[in-house]
Amino acid sequence: MTKKNQDLKILGIETSCDETAVAIVNIKENYKGKILSNKIFSQNKEHSPYGGVVPEIASRSHVEHLDDLIDQALRDSELSFDNFDGIAVTSGPGLIGGLIVGMATAKGLSLATNVPLIGVNHLEGHALTPLLTNDITFPYILLLVSGGHCQLIIVEALGKYSKIGTTLDDAVGEAFDKAAKFMGLGYPGGPELEKLALRGNPYAFDLPRPLVNQD
Repeated sequence: MTKKNQDLKILGIETSCDETAVAIVNIKENYKGKILSNKIFSQNKEHSPYGGVVPEIASRSHVEHLDDLIDQALRDSELSFDNFDGIAVTSGPGLIGGLIVGMATAKGLSLATNVPLIGVNHLEGHALTPLLTNDITFPYILLLVSGGHCQLIIVEALGKYSKIGTTLDDAVGEAFDKAAKFMGLGYPGGPELEKLALRGNPYAFDLPRPLVNQD
């Protein structure tokens, strides 16, 4: 996949949780890139009656919508598989059913088109996303808040990360969903809790400070 003058076109597939997403990215020198197409199908309506993500419903929705999103992305970018240098797909972590749908689709496309398959850790994807649109150099500190994961990380280089700390029980996203369900705020609960927080008193509770006793 390495080119002398880096100009890579990558098809990305994401099905790790409750959104089906397909993107086509043109990556230039120094990791800078341009998003040529970005298609997302949100499953909020499907999961709202249950107050949280139902894995079986999520995986079935991925099956229903993934192929169509790929077709839409190809049309928008005016590209074909002959133009791609790689097919990137979330390989984990995530809901196993959704991951299987994305991986099976990506593997099938890779075999049919001879375009290399790239498995991507979706947390690493979050960690490196700022490089696409911002003038950032290594190392940098990252607060990663994604669904069931909440971590403070030093991003030292591509593929090199040092975890400073992480949640010990529920991640922030999980806590938001559970609190919102308990309060009858609906799903997803994060936006509604955020609105309420703007009217609250940030000093009402003396919360512990994390990592204060670590070097």
